[in-house]
Amino acid sequence: MKRILISLIIAACAVPAMCAGTVKSIPFSSVDITDGFWKTKQEMLKTKTVPAVYDRFSETYRFEALKCELSDKFDHHIFWDSDVAKWMEGAAYVLQKERDPKLEKIIDDSVAQIVKNADENGYFNSCYLTKDPQHKFTNRNNHELYCAGHLIEAAIAYKNATGKDEFLKAMCRYADYIEKVFKIEQSAAFVTPGHPELELALVKLYNATGEKRYLKLAEFFIDMHGNNDAERSAGANYNQDDMPLKERSTAEGHAVRAMYLMCGAADVARLRGDKELFAACKRVFDNATEKRMYVTGGIGSISGSEAFGIDYYLPSRDAYAETCAAIALALFAGRMQAMEIDSKYADVFERALYNGILSGVSMDGESFFYENPLAIDLAFGDDNRRHAATQRSKVFGCSCCPPNIVRFIPSVADYMYTYDDDTLYIHQFMNSEMNFEGISVKQTTEYPADGKIKFVCDTKGRKIAVRIPGWCRDYTVSVPYELKNGYAYIDNTKEFTVNFKMPVTAVKANVNVHDCAGRVAVTRGPVVYCAEGVDNGKNLSNVRVNIKGSFKTEPSEFLLPAIKTTGYKDPDSDSLYMPADKKYEKMTLTLIPYYAFANRGETDMNVWLLAK
Repeated sequence: MKRILISLIIAACAVPAMCAGTVKSIPFSSVDITDGFWKTKQEMLKTKTVPAVYDRFSETYRFEALKCELSDKFDHHIFWDSDVAKWMEGAAYVLQKERDPKLEKIIDDSVAQIVKNADENGYFNSCYLTKDPQHKFTNRNNHELYCAGHLIEAAIAYKNATGKDEFLKAMCRYADYIEKVFKIEQSAAFVTPGHPELELALVKLYNATGEKRYLKLAEFFIDMHGNNDAERSAGANYNQDDMPLKERSTAEGHAVRAMYLMCGAADVARLRGDKELFAACKRVFDNATEKRMYVTGGIGSISGSEAFGIDYYLPSRDAYAETCAAIALALFAGRMQAMEIDSKYADVFERALYNGILSGVSMDGESFFYENPLAIDLAFGDDNRRHAATQRSKVFGCSCCPPNIVRFIPSVADYMYTYDDDTLYIHQFMNSEMNFEGISVKQTTEYPADGKIKFVCDTKGRKIAVRIPGWCRDYTVSVPYELKNGYAYIDNTKEFTVNFKMPVTAVKANVNVHDCAGRVAVTRGPVVYCAEGVDNGKNLSNVRVNIKGSFKTEPSEFLLPAIKTTGYKDPDSDSLYMPADKKYEKMTLTLIPYYAFANRGETDMNVWLLAK
């Protein structure tokens, strides 16, 4: 059934409203990805990425640091515990699907060190306990609470995977101590986490234990951000401290910190039905995604501070677009879709997922990008400006991104489904089977290579709402539906298909994005494409693409098709300046998925091509 006028009228008139906690998410543990793109990615993660990151962290002594012993081999670092914790969390997600004694032993041994070396209050931070135990909670910038948050998340994940609760009990003791120091006694030298993350972890801890004090502690930190004189100062927007969260309208400061904080704010808003805080979450989300987000779903355009720029400042070569920031944005979008039924949240999740997140890991799963630029021009690598790396690395000094990939890919199905008493919402599309408390859905699809999806459902009498992706301009649904807020609502039915047509499409940026003036990005479905020098030669900034030309897809080594079309470029010349004409040289232009760039050696790359 084609999109029809009445559906558009209904969509225009429908006004999304806060769901006030009535919508619930279906966990990834109830979803088995059975084949296709995501099965390949998860197998790669399990067999390649998890052991590779563990090996690099072992070689750099991050696991040994848990012993809290001074060593001549290495110096403890303030955020190593967070690196290890994220790896443990991701490994636990793998274990939740398939037990592995070897993997379990690594985590058990790490937990044993954490439990053994925690102090009498339950406090654990390997750097402070080893080097400076007298100065706990005295320096807001030293990531103690950030590390604590990731340890809490890891402990919950491990309990869910194995039933072992020693780690979780230890983290509950630690959370109790944090409550005592920060909320009850207020004896710490600062008020809120310098690097947010603990806030969302405390909500998870509340959900895992039912202990309301942990939710109240999360609320305390959310309410105190930007609401205490000690942390409101010049430049405080870097840590989102310049105003109370309820007053915030723009995405500011360090992109990862901002999005983690907004995740916690969204959780708190949902659980206490706080409409004012929810409205602030919406404003920040809209600003981040409508004025400060790259076409790849990357965020954070300021390299020196890993921060958001002003509206529409989105340079391509100088993009920071940290992998962790794209993940944090996806996590924020996932929380928002549980609060308000509007397809824009799942659209942003999908854009970040297939572009700005997956570009952070190599096709073999063993090396990583911290930054994800939208252009590489090797000819100007020595122009005295800072540029992003042109090849992925196996480990970084600040190695937050690799273990973030480790925990994100195995749990990606966390964001496929939500439900309430009346409706099952289908947000993402993967070849999979979901079974949860009597609700079941089987998706058969080659998505995102193809837009056809067959659904076989048992919703226990609920309606079904299937997201119509924002990139899709032509689609069919095999049964009657009503379009509202970007979802096709279908009366309870057992079986139906949707077909999202996936033509190759050129998209342009807002005229205020000056870096993209006169240029287009080529997309197919949710996937952004790029040109690489290995296929197309040098001077990619000079290449033109005919937006009305023909595009052909063909198999590639990168899971999804490559795109071929006729391109155009100015001929080389020895002259610095010359008369302008339109005597372009034709060329065969090859485009590959953006997430696959920099897998064939060091070469130029460009997302935004001149339009002809």
